[in-house]
Amino acid sequence: MGMRTGERIAALRTAKGLSQTQLAKMAGLSQATIGKLESGISSGSSHLHKIARVLETTPEYLSCETDDPSAGAIPLPTAQTLADQLDLIEVPEIDLKFGMGATELEVPVTNVTRHFSRAWIRQYTNAAPEHLYFAQGIGDSMMPTIHDSDLLLIDASERTMKMGDKIWAIAYCGQGMVKRLRLKGDGVQILSDNQLVPPDTAYDGELHILGRVVGIFRKM
Repeated sequence: MGMRTGERIAALRTAKGLSQTQLAKMAGLSQATIGKLESGISSGSSHLHKIARVLETTPEYLSCETDDPSAGAIPLPTAQTLADQLDLIEVPEIDLKFGMGATELEVPVTNVTRHFSRAWIRQYTNAAPEHLYFAQGIGDSMMPTIHDSDLLLIDASERTMKMGDKIWAIAYCGQGMVKRLRLKGDGVQILSDNQLVPPDTAYDGELHILGRVVGIFRKM
């Protein structure tokens, strides 16, 4: 039975495009355990339910008690299904290292997304999900308010400086950055919270607001 069990595990794993290491991680087992099962060294009956769940089959199929791999199997929920069930909002990342060329209608979005609870997001903003982004704080120019690698929640529906003493994600001189902004004469003063960083002033067309920072979160 061991070899047939191993053959079935290997066939389903391969069909899903998983390596032994990937299957082991998803099932909460070691790669050595998967290797022994597939080679027939072990029948691993105590682990089959974990493997069956990942491979979307049943322990009975893996142990050769039935020849139908789908009978009684519970499919894994998709990421979107889980997000809908848990009322999660998908938020893409702005990479502040790539601010070059950004305009008030463009946001330098990466291919990284995170899911956040809608109720949690609503503590910080009522903006529609399509206007929300997150970014990683870079450097120490906004210390002590923002630390390097802090997670920033950005509301791109707010791009007009109508509130004083707010923090903004901006594109300036080909760089993405997070700063405080203040109107000064015919320009906009760009301010850092780190007193060692001197202020700068942007004039017409030099600065584009990507959104307002509405939340700052730090790893402990």
